[in-house]
Amino acid sequence: MGMGVPIFPILFGFFVGWFIVKYITARTSSVPQVFRKVFWYALITSSVTLFWMVIIWGPTVRLLYDPGRDIANFGIPMILNEPVASFIGWFVLMILISPFLQLLTTIFSAFLAMWRWANKNMDLQLP
Repeated sequence: MGMGVPIFPILFGFFVGWFIVKYITARTSSVPQVFRKVFWYALITSSVTLFWMVIIWGPTVRLLYDPGRDIANFGIPMILNEPVASFIGWFVLMILISPFLQLLTTIFSAFLAMWRWANKNMDLQLP
């Protein structure tokens, strides 16, 4: 969950978005209520991911203040020229951007599922 490109939270967002629309539309057909609940559930899912990323990566932030640190050999990719800048960028990516990307993918997937739901439940009157 906490290594590499944050692909697992992003992929999880697609499945969660699709599922929450199925879950919500089985209980209500009010479109504003569906929108509100989708956004609320997406926020909850992203908050849980943020919580877990803080638990996973939070303790290693203390390496920034350790004078005997060896950040260059920590195992993260050196995406910037400086090891310390890459280390900070890695933490921003893992702790903050990963849950945000999950929020975006959850909302996007939910939008696609709601679009499909609306098209399936629409009564078309053809001339």
